[in-house]
Amino acid sequence: MFDLDKWQEIYVTLSRNKLRTFLTAFGVFWAIFMLLIMIGAGNGLKNGVNERFNSWASNSVFVWSNTTSMEYKGFKPGRTIEFTNDDISAIKRNIQEVDIIAPRHRLGQYWANNKVSKGIKSGNYKINGDQPEYAKIESYKMQKGRFINDGDMSEKRKVAVIGHKIFEQLFSPNEDPIGQYLQVNEVNFKIIGLLKKPTRSGGEQSESLIVPFSTFQYTFNMGNKVGWFGITAKPNVKASDMQKRVLDLLKSRHKIHPEDKQALGSWNLEDEYNRTNNLFIGMNWLSWFVGILTLVAGIIGVSNIMLIIIKERTKEIGIRRAIGASPWAIVSQIISESIVLTFLAGYFGLVAGIGLLEIINKTMESMPQNPDSASFFKNPGVDLNIALTALAVIIASGILAGLIPAKKALSIKPVEALRAE
Repeated sequence: MFDLDKWQEIYVTLSRNKLRTFLTAFGVFWAIFMLLIMIGAGNGLKNGVNERFNSWASNSVFVWSNTTSMEYKGFKPGRTIEFTNDDISAIKRNIQEVDIIAPRHRLGQYWANNKVSKGIKSGNYKINGDQPEYAKIESYKMQKGRFINDGDMSEKRKVAVIGHKIFEQLFSPNEDPIGQYLQVNEVNFKIIGLLKKPTRSGGEQSESLIVPFSTFQYTFNMGNKVGWFGITAKPNVKASDMQKRVLDLLKSRHKIHPEDKQALGSWNLEDEYNRTNNLFIGMNWLSWFVGILTLVAGIIGVSNIMLIIIKERTKEIGIRRAIGASPWAIVSQIISESIVLTFLAGYFGLVAGIGLLEIINKTMESMPQNPDSASFFKNPGVDLNIALTALAVIIASGILAGLIPAKKALSIKPVEALRAE
């Protein structure tokens, strides 16, 4: 390895035809470069999507009511289903897999906004009724004050937590909103908390006003109606199993046909999370597959060029064999030249790929972010294990690329080589 003459010979051999060596090495360079870019881009997409999931409990399920589509037990189709507080206690009592159940309400239709006033200023925002437990399903980060607590619920206090967009539009920049009042449908609510301004996602939180669930029902004449449920499964329980049991129980309680797919709606975040992870696993394997195929094409090019070099050096190899060079000395020389060529090309591809990903990452961090829009691409890059794996693939490729030429070199007979022109 430390034989200076050997390294000088490798240098002379590879530099004899610089253009040919460069074009051959470029195939390996491009394969490693594209492999890292594809893996890094996939990681950036995965990080961006996972950031959206991070603000939610990954084992959560949401259940809402619709209208029936099938006749059942004397009830005609088209019947509107409405959840009640009794459904909360029934779910807690009958389904052991449930960890947290948080009923929710929204004033008006789900997509509707309502007028919120402060003096002469006003705006249209989402009015939500929540229980304290809901903060364990969807993460709420407080900038000032606090979130709703059990005392607010039991005493039906007219208090509210506001999103940052409400603060920006109805308050002065240096004004403290805590303790001040906002008016919703001519009802005054005291502000007890201000949510943090989102960085890349969370636009709905930013324009929401949250009041205690019990206060919402009492103030807006909802009786004991429930809009929909946020539910999480206990640890080591599949959310889909819990989801089925909850839907079956609610269908039984509200006399819904067991096969009616329209009467109740549900969304399973755990399934979405698993599907997304499987998608990114597939993308990662695809990146390696394409990268390896591209690298194989580069290695074939290296192997062919080494065969050409051996043909050019037939007489030289014959002389070395004639004066007593061992087969291993010939083989090691050819494989060393192949490894050096592929390693240098692959190393520069590795450095270029990581460098480009780092430039993209720094550029994205320096760009101003719109807090009301979600970023689906964040922190593209590759970890150390992938870089080391790519380096090992480069070295293995260099050995493979040199095996066939080395075998060809061993097949050269000294007498015939000395007669070669």
